[in-house]
Amino acid sequence: MPIPTKSPIDQAEAVAADQHTAVQPREIAHSELPLFCPREDTTLWSQHPRVYLPIEKDGDALCPYCGTRFILKDSP
Repeated sequence: MPIPTKSPIDQAEAVAADQHTAVQPREIAHSELPLFCPREDTTLWSQHPRVYLPIEKDGDALCPYCGTRFILKDSP
């Protein structure tokens, strides 16, 4: 009899929930724009495709891949 497992969607949601609670928001300065994730200092094991995130309008952005929250910390 097969062992019941979570669907890939359930697994992805569980990982995202863990990441949102475990990852602290990263502060980004205007000098670091345009904002992209993963950042250059991200460890190799946690890399994902680069995505550019709009942060200028609201002052914060959330990466759709890893769930990292970025906050714009200073004004231009």
